[in-house]
Amino acid sequence: MDERRDEPEQWGSGWGGFTMPDPVQEQPTKTTSSGFLLDSLRTRPAGRRILSGLIALLFLSGAGMFTYPFFTDVYTSQVIQQRLEDDYVNVKVKTFDEWQATVQDGRALTKIVMPALGVETLVVEGISPTALRAGAGHYPKTPLPGQDGNVAIAGHRTTYGKPFNAVDKLKEGDKILLLTPVGEFTYAVSPPPPGWNANPYITGPSDWSVIEPTAEPTLTLTTCHPKGSAAKRLVVRATLVSSDPPGTYAASKQKA
Repeated sequence: MDERRDEPEQWGSGWGGFTMPDPVQEQPTKTTSSGFLLDSLRTRPAGRRILSGLIALLFLSGAGMFTYPFFTDVYTSQVIQQRLEDDYVNVKVKTFDEWQATVQDGRALTKIVMPALGVETLVVEGISPTALRAGAGHYPKTPLPGQDGNVAIAGHRTTYGKPFNAVDKLKEGDKILLLTPVGEFTYAVSPPPPGWNANPYITGPSDWSVIEPTAEPTLTLTTCHPKGSAAKRLVVRATLVSSDPPGTYAASKQKA
């Protein structure tokens, strides 16, 4: 499907806040494969050194291509998400207003749970490339979880934990939970929205209508489509069906 309207590309607006730590740099204790390749070039004639250099470059770039997604997934799940979890559990508030006052770009805002997909991950405030290294981010100018209107969240389908990797498999009625310190809100994937014949559905990268206000409490998830490309957007719409006190989801898991 084509996009419904054409506006300037702004999906990665400027943002400052959560700083991702640099990975620990360790000194190798033995010659690495790349070191072996580069060392071998010094003993070869010029022509062969050029050819060998090209081979080494292709080897290194190929290795990077395959290891980068793995590295970002592991780093996001084991380092970034753990730090966000520590931040999230330390938010001690009792009212919605108190919670709203703690919202800052890059901080953990809510935990999204999609039981049908086995997904449970923390969502930060903000949708810049830096913020989305956490895996998923909340569109800053949309309502907070549980509020009236259209709560919108963007997430990665590949790399950085890829929490939205399989959202295209969500079906009508599937539950999506947003857990917060002041309440837990359950949404259900809704029938196709007006003008579309499917949900999830595909639209253009500049279709800002997907995060416009709605008359009823709504959750909108957006991610890139197809996987590994930013050519289109995959959109999932869900409607609020219940609100529960904090801790309800954790208690239900213990009983299961």
